[in-house]
Amino acid sequence: MLADRLGLHVSTVSRALHAPPEQGRRAASSATVARIRELADELGYRPNPHATSLRTQRSNLVGVLVPRLSDLVLATVYEGIEEAASEHGLHAFVANTRDRADAQRAQTEMMLARRVDGLIFGDARSDDGFLDEVAARDVPFVLVSRHAGGHTSVTCDDPLGGRLAADHLLGLGHRDLAVIAGEPYASTGLDRTRGFLERCAEVGVSVPADRVVRSAFDARGGRDAVDRILAAPGPPPTAVFAVNDFAAIGAMGALRDRGLHPGRDVAVVGFNDTPLAQELPVPLTSVHSPMHEMGRRGLDLLTRLMGGRPAPSERLAPTLEVRASSERPVGDMRDGDRTAT
Repeated sequence: MLADRLGLHVSTVSRALHAPPEQGRRAASSATVARIRELADELGYRPNPHATSLRTQRSNLVGVLVPRLSDLVLATVYEGIEEAASEHGLHAFVANTRDRADAQRAQTEMMLARRVDGLIFGDARSDDGFLDEVAARDVPFVLVSRHAGGHTSVTCDDPLGGRLAADHLLGLGHRDLAVIAGEPYASTGLDRTRGFLERCAEVGVSVPADRVVRSAFDARGGRDAVDRILAAPGPPPTAVFAVNDFAAIGAMGALRDRGLHPGRDVAVVGFNDTPLAQELPVPLTSVHSPMHEMGRRGLDLLTRLMGGRPAPSERLAPTLEVRASSERPVGDMRDGDRTAT
């Protein structure tokens, strides 16, 4: 009907309506494309995605797997993915895996059954070979936030972020340090911890093994980790680096419960710089990770792989946002209050 009304060939109208914007412009002049789309809007035309997929062998769907979309970091990454997908004429949908290997496998199979054109994993694990299996099936995919197994990924430069946190605390005079290191299967926690410890070692500061505590990436994990650190004999550390903001928030709660004031008695630094960080009663110093851009770049790299083009991994630069939780030099901290109760 559209082709008849406009006096155009059916194929011209189809390409203009169904192709991504840049391809639609190549299908006809910009004026013709504008006429086609204007009339389609006027008539309330909506393309049939099932018919389109049968004709093109493409679904224009991208599946995204994350541990939990309730996590502000992953939600922000997904916003970037969804925004970039729309610009490429694609549709993204997301599934939660709760960071469990069995759920990751099940959700991946569900997405492949829906004939997605590609996948984005925000829950990559370094302790299994599942992604190698996906790659062997010639499914285009990209990792965001975490990396694993040499597969194409877009991450923050996490080792550098750990070094930034260490430089900040060392520069304030801290030498008695602790690390809330995250889960052992996630490259984020591993790389951030490694960068932090390597920088400390370079200036002759050793962080004892019992003060590098693995934990879940949530507030409860951070609280439990600090409780373990403070339960050990001796004075508490003067500073704590947590590999994400939620663990840092939990750590601050545990410190308060022990009569220690974050930022005054014990410095605390987090990672990711979520919007919540600066709104806390004691604003949290945090390493800023470009989460939204990470999602956009992940989708862009996926479209390259879907088009048969190379897509090398990318690391995005972090920055440090200093706030009240760690702005005091050690000499200005109230040593008399630095004993656990």
